[in-house]
Amino acid sequence: MGYEKSVDFHFEIIHTSKKSAARVGRIHTPHGIIDTPNFVAVGTNGTVKSLDSATLQDIGLQLMFCNTYHLILQPGVETIKQAGGLHHFMNRQLPIITDSGGFQVFSLAYGSVADELKGRGTKKQGGSVLKITEEGVVFRSYRDGSLIHLTPESSIAAQKGLGADIIIPFDELPPYHIDPSSLENSLERTHRWEKRSLDAHLDSRQGQAMYAVIHGGPNLTLREKSCDYLTKLPFDGFAIGGSMGKTKEEMYAILSHTLPRLPKEKPNHLLGIGDLSSIARGIPLGIDTFDSSYPTRAARHAIILTEAGPLNISKSIYANQFAPIDPSCTCFTCRTFHAAYLHHLFKAKELTFMTLATIHNIHFMVEFMNAYRHHILQDLI
Repeated sequence: MGYEKSVDFHFEIIHTSKKSAARVGRIHTPHGIIDTPNFVAVGTNGTVKSLDSATLQDIGLQLMFCNTYHLILQPGVETIKQAGGLHHFMNRQLPIITDSGGFQVFSLAYGSVADELKGRGTKKQGGSVLKITEEGVVFRSYRDGSLIHLTPESSIAAQKGLGADIIIPFDELPPYHIDPSSLENSLERTHRWEKRSLDAHLDSRQGQAMYAVIHGGPNLTLREKSCDYLTKLPFDGFAIGGSMGKTKEEMYAILSHTLPRLPKEKPNHLLGIGDLSSIARGIPLGIDTFDSSYPTRAARHAIILTEAGPLNISKSIYANQFAPIDPSCTCFTCRTFHAAYLHHLFKAKELTFMTLATIHNIHFMVEFMNAYRHHILQDLI
């Protein structure tokens, strides 16, 4: 079967560092360019918590991650299709990436990542996931208890309805604590699901790109096997997913083993990881994009990101500090309000605090990644 490349999506490498595998590039999509390396904010329900699309565009967030699983349940794909797709529904002009729904479904089956690492990575009894078969997954909606059958084909159909620029094939997310034989069986099924997802996507590209998801858990041999299989298929890019180990060092070992096995001419993405230390270690390995809810979650818990390190605005030392939280920052929050006011808003449990703190943290991440691109161009990283 012959495959045609997407005419609406391509990746260009501007510069590769002489010091490491870090690179500066541009991902071209129907809704604009994504400069790489870049940070991708998570907007689970079609919004970054406490911020609207216009504000995010003003800040300069080039790529946003929305969750298919949650959007299937509320408001439903048909509603979003009637609105003209996710971009029209949420009035976003810039690129969007959606996941397959697999991460959320298998988290329901096996528990959270924290549960996995605490040794509770076994299938939960009495949960909302009822059946996992070769065909797909049957689960109950956490909203109304209705039965939903999610397969590679239905996941892609949903992502076609949402209309994101970059979509993800349906995959299985096994827990960290799983025996080697079961992990290998899971990988084989994930590969079959990803191929089915790709075939469904190629039947009607709709200007969208699809990233494969490299799996294999902490097993480096299986990671290599996943790279070997998926890089032979005509995916537009590659995401690195699955369990990344118990520690940061284990994660870096997995990434160091995996990234050289991915095609350099295609973009790559690290799924669900985007804290500052992981970005600092990941960029020299050649990672192009990172997604994480860390900056927005930190904002809601009074953690403000600054060049000098994170600060906790809830502390009493800020109660009478009538200066910006970060004097060098040019975001709306720092240009308009002082630390004492933000401290007061947090203590008073005012929703305005979440908006102002999130504006600052997303702006910080945008500028943080811009600085990284500048340093790579100078071969400093």
